[in-house]
Amino acid sequence: MTGKTFAQKAIERASGVVDLAAGQIVDAYPDLYMSHTASWRCIRTLEKMGVEQLYDVDRVAMVMDHLSPAMNAKTAADHALCREFAKKKGVRNFFDVNSGIAHIVLMEHGLVRPGQFIIGTDSHSTIYGALGAFGTGVGFSEITAAWVTGKLWVKVPESVRVVIDGDLAPGVYAKDIMLKLIGDLGADGLTYESVEFSGSYVEGMSVSERMTFCNLAMEMGAKNAFVAPDGTTLGYLDDAGVPRDELEVLLPDEDATYRATVRLDGPALSPQISVPHTVDNVVGVGDVAGTKLDQVFIGSCANAKYDDLVIAADVLAGHRVAPGLRLIVTPASAKIMAQASESGVLTKLIEAGAMITNPGCGACAGSGGAMADGEATLSTANRNFQGRMGSYHSKIFLASPATAAASAIRGAIADPRELVAAAVLA
Repeated sequence: MTGKTFAQKAIERASGVVDLAAGQIVDAYPDLYMSHTASWRCIRTLEKMGVEQLYDVDRVAMVMDHLSPAMNAKTAADHALCREFAKKKGVRNFFDVNSGIAHIVLMEHGLVRPGQFIIGTDSHSTIYGALGAFGTGVGFSEITAAWVTGKLWVKVPESVRVVIDGDLAPGVYAKDIMLKLIGDLGADGLTYESVEFSGSYVEGMSVSERMTFCNLAMEMGAKNAFVAPDGTTLGYLDDAGVPRDELEVLLPDEDATYRATVRLDGPALSPQISVPHTVDNVVGVGDVAGTKLDQVFIGSCANAKYDDLVIAADVLAGHRVAPGLRLIVTPASAKIMAQASESGVLTKLIEAGAMITNPGCGACAGSGGAMADGEATLSTANRNFQGRMGSYHSKIFLASPATAAASAIRGAIADPRELVAAAVLA
């Protein structure tokens, strides 16, 4: 028998079934069940079922991130229901509206660990692969079922290996690599497949950059994404307070079987941008440079980590946001916001003309930052579907924090390399 991929090993661990092959369906027992603001749907479903006992309350994690703080009475009531449920059931992993985006918050608190099998009511739960976990998005009914039974069925996915070698040029970032891959492979290029990232560039990435990779893998249809845990991973977990003797690292075998191997040459890459209205509609930034913008949004679980804010602040340093353009910055978590405040990054952003909002999903989830008819936003988020940010007759472009910052200065889509080079020289 040939070696096993990460996905095979992770599902074998979660199911207790050995020697699984791609295509097999088994019952798996997730280590963590994440539900976000709309956890109220799970609670109401549980009430209809008439079930009181949860399988394992310590595997339940609830984060009020998508609509925070509440914008109306309905959302406030939903939040109140979730708070009451968490208190009644003894849900210790409950994070209220002041915490930030679910994915980032759970990782910061040490709830995501290598080798784990994690499900979440958000398609971008693939992000947990940044720490070597198997993360995948499911519906509210699946989460509710897991609350009660502790399990759900899962099909073992085929695996694809993506190898990226070489350093990136100044002004090119992890987001550009992922947009390039999404554009090349298409929105359905990796449907229900496990993607394993490797290569010299990947090995040198920060955990934040790995988050960007694994988060955006969903936009190629991936079931999950994975970066092999290493010293960088262990350092992050140390900071999160995770004892090393509690870790169970799973690595693919050297002779594992992959459906395909995709290779990218890092030095050959340039800044990329996704143009309306699908994520896989990707071109080089230069192809649309000069396109007028009304708003720039730096936020979301894809690109609102601390180093993303640093990149934007460094580009903006010494500049002002173009007249008439709105720059909205939404840190991914309260911890990131505090770090950015202490380091002076928030001050740099504010001095440049940015508006800082509370940690959370923000404009990415339709909570603020809506556009009027005919307006255009450049966003660091992961989706640009029509009507996602206000008017159905507006446009969303997706790019890196550096491209976002450069474009905010110009008032139109701009290649960040000139400004990045100037910042380095300064």
